Amino acid sequence: YPRKIPTPVAWDPPPPQGWVCVSTSGSVKQPGSTAAGGGVIRDWTRKCKGAFVVNLGRCTITRAEIMAAIRGLQIAWRAGFRKVHLQLDSMTAITILTSPDQTEHRYHNLIQQFKRLLQHNWEIRISHIFREGNKVVDFLANKGHAARIGFHDFDITDPGLSFRLLYDSLGIAQTRLI
Repeated sequence: YPRKIPTPVAWDPPPPQGWVCVSTSGSVKQPGSTAAGGGVIRDWTRKCKGAFVVNLGRCTITRAEIMAAIRGLQIAWRAGFRKVHLQLDSMTAITILTSPDQTEHRYHNLIQQFKRLLQHNWEIRISHIFREGNKVVDFLANKGHAARIGFHDFDITDPGLSFRLLYDSLGIAQTRLI
């Protein structure tokens, strides 16, 4: 195996002017337990434009990641954003959502829902971000475990969220073995 190197990981620079960044994540504490997710929308000035959490009950981490991504895009569309950079910390979810033919996939309905969102009149960029590079959505996904079942807006003035937004916007890095 190639030797992994400690690498500092921080939130990517903000999106270009006129764009928003929708970052989402899913969470499962342990196999067979409840799943949750969360997401945040930030503009090119790094300002938080909205956040959400979700408690999904029992499901897989991949389903939680996909459902959080769908919800993040739905919120962005309804808010009128038409240039969106979607960041997920799950390469598995990105691969599933961007693969051409998924008719036999166990998440086919969710994949179709995601692809219908992509067909709206807007620009979408999708990229991977390491969990260490996005403390905000990691925090929100974990908060989803304590929420009632379903999707909920999250108070963007919450001190825990505000701290993590600042942490990300300052580019403070955390080490990851890559």
